[in-house]
Amino acid sequence: MDAPIPLRCCWQKGDIIDNKYTVEKKLGEGSFGKVYSVVDKENKCYALKLLKLWEVPGEIRGGLSARFKMEFETGRIESKYLVHSVTYGQVSGNPYLVMEYCPGGDLTRLNTKHNLPKVALHVLQGLKALHSCGKVHRDLKPENVLLNSKGNYVLTDFGISGDRNKRMTEMNIFGKPKEMFGTYAYMPPEQLDRHKDATVLPTTDIFSFGVMMYQLITGQLPYGRLEVQADVVPYTKKAKDGLWNRELLKEKQGNTDWLPLIEGCLMSDFKKRLQTVDEVIEKIPGSTALQQESDADTAPDFQTRVVNGLLLRIMQGEEYGKSYMLDNMLVGNCSMLNVGRKDDIIHNSIEVKEELTSYVSRKHCTLERDGMVGRWYIRDGQWEQGSTGGWRRSTNGTYVNSTEVTTEGMMFAPGDIISIGDVKLRVEAY
Repeated sequence: MDAPIPLRCCWQKGDIIDNKYTVEKKLGEGSFGKVYSVVDKENKCYALKLLKLWEVPGEIRGGLSARFKMEFETGRIESKYLVHSVTYGQVSGNPYLVMEYCPGGDLTRLNTKHNLPKVALHVLQGLKALHSCGKVHRDLKPENVLLNSKGNYVLTDFGISGDRNKRMTEMNIFGKPKEMFGTYAYMPPEQLDRHKDATVLPTTDIFSFGVMMYQLITGQLPYGRLEVQADVVPYTKKAKDGLWNRELLKEKQGNTDWLPLIEGCLMSDFKKRLQTVDEVIEKIPGSTALQQESDADTAPDFQTRVVNGLLLRIMQGEEYGKSYMLDNMLVGNCSMLNVGRKDDIIHNSIEVKEELTSYVSRKHCTLERDGMVGRWYIRDGQWEQGSTGGWRRSTNGTYVNSTEVTTEGMMFAPGDIISIGDVKLRVEAY
């Protein structure tokens, strides 16, 4: 891609951006981006996020730009609990996105002590909308929950900042370990172990939600201090061992109302953790009355009545939006389709492009159609021919929603989310 042109260090009040937006003030800045409040020509207020592409090494610009565009697309998901994307553009080769402005600020600046059930429900409804569309936030924390003009708590920053690859890139390129503490504080144990490269699932967000709610209730992190580099190892070890301060939670609340929810979210083994947002919502104190008041979002309709067949649509990955009509891909009497990372040697029916990361196996999973009833099943791994052959599993596992798929197979249907490595595919009917 063409090299972006460096922009002035900081836009000031009154500066015009792209002949469309006038800067009001700077709202914040991270390693890769700056956020401003701006007004358009009709004097409507928005937030504008600029990607500082000119400061980024050339070899990662393409990947960052793609994830930035995906953040814009994620903000177009219909939910009153997500910050809405408005438009997307470029200034001198540096991408920007314009989104809903939230005047109430984030949870670090708000007193939510007497409003915790509402905060919890709104955040969870936002996560539910993301998960239903094959998205995982990956960076849920108080700074990324804003109060909008309608009084709703909404999620933001579901693009670059939550990307697993970006977290390591930021450490290596910018050398700012202090900025990583927030990330470590909310990361589940399975994501802290870099040797396993665990697939990112909805349970990742559920753990982060548990940490955040504990912090809002007690004013502290569940696993102790995390202020200097030396705190990282003991903090993350306690997270892996499930050693968090339950007594402080009881003391600050004066009761145990929140204990079942926090315990369910903070299980160190993600398979024992609460698996879905709906399960967490059920444990919010007074959740039934709250849901009636909130007029919660309706889950997206992915056409549960199958007409012609099923398709898989990439919702998170390097080929965002690409779809595969499974029934049309079957040739002759063959009822199986192989899925794996695009490779020059191995041929797969569905070749997943993965150049920025390496979490998808070359032979990742197998899709099978039962011709008698027209149902589709998925099995982890593929069959290998030859003397050393047999059924070989993938490196990082295959998941339908939050459930790990075995070699025995699992049925999937419209609305399900299939996770292979960092790629997520939504099952739809057509």
